[in-house]
Amino acid sequence: MKGNEVIGEAAVYAGCRYFFGYPITPQSELVAYMAKRLPEVGGCFLQAESEISAINMVYGAASAGVRVMTSSSSPGFSLKQEGISYLAGAELPAVIVNIARGGPGLGNIQPSQADYFQVTKGGGHGDYYTPVLAPSSLQEIVSLTREAFRIADEYRTPVILLGDGMLGQMMEPVEFEDEKPLPKVREKKWATTGTKGDGPPKTITSLDLNDTQLEIRNNTLQQKYAAIKEKEVRVDEYLLDDAAYAIVAYGTVARIARTAIDRARKKGIAVGLIRPVSLWPFPATIISEYSSVLKAILTVEMSAGQMIEDVRLAVEGKAPVFFYGRTGGVIPTVDEILQQIDRLTEEVAI
Repeated sequence: MKGNEVIGEAAVYAGCRYFFGYPITPQSELVAYMAKRLPEVGGCFLQAESEISAINMVYGAASAGVRVMTSSSSPGFSLKQEGISYLAGAELPAVIVNIARGGPGLGNIQPSQADYFQVTKGGGHGDYYTPVLAPSSLQEIVSLTREAFRIADEYRTPVILLGDGMLGQMMEPVEFEDEKPLPKVREKKWATTGTKGDGPPKTITSLDLNDTQLEIRNNTLQQKYAAIKEKEVRVDEYLLDDAAYAIVAYGTVARIARTAIDRARKKGIAVGLIRPVSLWPFPATIISEYSSVLKAILTVEMSAGQMIEDVRLAVEGKAPVFFYGRTGGVIPTVDEILQQIDRLTEEVAI
């Protein structure tokens, strides 16, 4: 299957029955797939007139307690930011997919990781965060899409599934676990489905004109984010037991880096890979622990350097941190990363 289609089918398996979106390359196949698939399972697909409309439809559906998803790509995702802030403020569960493309501005339709700041630092206005999961393969999309809906429901929060144009457009074999029952949507007593005369009316809002009450609400959100940071960190480690050096990379870039690491190992260079799977919460503690025994760390991104800021904060000066990035939709190659590994070892030796 194509990556965008895998996301759609994985969402259906996860119990998602509502999708509101707007086409933009390179994620348009996801919109098209949901348009066909959801009616087959009794769900609702609606192509909105804009990204802004789509995210507000998500807000309405989430208020009713259903599992709901939307998707976009970089500039379209930017248009959803106000709505995502509203979802966070109202504590509404939803999954938002960003298949990132080259930028800034309209850019191009090639893959990019330059949306890292936007998705991990809140993106919209206010003191909020969204959990961010970054798969590196289509099979991993299946499990992480399920996890995205679980996290959204468990913590009443919007969750972002972040990929790039390469992940969305590539084709790989995938398996869906038919033998497992579909996860049930937990009872949401807060949902605006009517009280049938039992109790006061239910309301969903992010508005609070009382500054003291709004501060209490904000503090409650921060407590929730602290719990997410404690329980929902995900990281993949590769050949780190004896590593003198490590590459930090995520998503599709991590796959390229892994091949470069295998080649470096054949040359006798002890290098491993730290792949953040959750970009927020970021695996800072794990990176910090490894940095105490590593000679140097190389961060590789399809950007001008964004995740490297979180890596440096995690390292806390315990090891030198180097960077290699390509932008504008250019994908770093195995040979380029291997050259950077060689340069890394030479500079550290000096």
